[in-house]
Amino acid sequence: MSTIYDVARAAGVSPKTVSRVLNGDAAVREPTRETVRKAIAELGYVPSSAARAMRSNRSGLVGLITGAISEGLQESGPAGLPEIVIVRGVQKALADAGLTVLIADTGGRQDAAPGLMRTFAEHRVEGVLFVSSYHQVVERPPAPGLPVVLVNCHDGGASPAILPDEAALQRAVTERVIASGHRRIAYLTLARGMAATPLRVEGYRAALAQAGLAADPELILEADVLADDSDRELAALSAALDRVLALPRPPTVLLCGNDRMAIRLYSMLRDRGLSVPGDISVAGFDNYRLIAETLDPALSSVELPYARMGEEAARLLVSMTRGSDASPPPDPILVGGEVYWRDSVADLSANPENSPSSGRTIR
Repeated sequence: MSTIYDVARAAGVSPKTVSRVLNGDAAVREPTRETVRKAIAELGYVPSSAARAMRSNRSGLVGLITGAISEGLQESGPAGLPEIVIVRGVQKALADAGLTVLIADTGGRQDAAPGLMRTFAEHRVEGVLFVSSYHQVVERPPAPGLPVVLVNCHDGGASPAILPDEAALQRAVTERVIASGHRRIAYLTLARGMAATPLRVEGYRAALAQAGLAADPELILEADVLADDSDRELAALSAALDRVLALPRPPTVLLCGNDRMAIRLYSMLRDRGLSVPGDISVAGFDNYRLIAETLDPALSSVELPYARMGEEAARLLVSMTRGSDASPPPDPILVGGEVYWRDSVADLSANPENSPSSGRTIR
């Protein structure tokens, strides 16, 4: 492998002149620059990024800790997908800033993160992004001397964080349902222990209040479990569905905690002899396009803005590591998403006789 001394000999200049050409940090006559560049090309010389990092204290590298690779190996559900989309957003923003991302996977082990932080520090990364598969509270791994940004998680305010605006997202899809003429709107939530659940319920209630509708407690049901147990998830969803369908005034639409819940509801409703949206409408949350666009009818859903979250996190970390005078924000940065309206929600706005106030019931 060629060295800077080989380039200097081939170009007939000093190693210091070669260094100046490489770094652009001093005046060198253009003919000399061209001679040095030609020698570099002929010899295939590649500058040492490690040596440059030691001199400048800037490696051009950013570490990213995720579980996307190991979780993506699971056979059921969209495991690993949120993190993968976040990583894509990170890569895009870092590439725009001329930085390279080094990705380390936890292998599904929470205790792996401190060791990965140490490894990144040894490789002189300029900062670290810690990415979670879902919105949760975490204990940030120790990272002495390294700027860290948390993505899709937070540690109570000790570290800069990027989060989805859960309340605004749920409010947006609920408002869209209301605009379609629905007034009895059930919300089948994720497990109560999820950090997103109370925020989304807040958004749901805010949309109802804005429309002058009372929030009926019987229409807000927990329909999921914290454990990764498919049988228990199905049982919780089925029980919640039976409860809302048995109400004297059942809902005309079911808002789901996620798209996976919605696809299961389609099957459960068919088993009960009900059609979507003919008998009852369904809307999801996540906008997993592989699910939402292939269901029949296609599923209305609100986007969890993972790619934009990754971009925001990368840009924040760059500002923290590249000499910005601004302090990182004390509160998490909240990122919103769009509502994607498809065919799973009936438009009742022009048919008041179909509204629940007329005494319509679900067979």
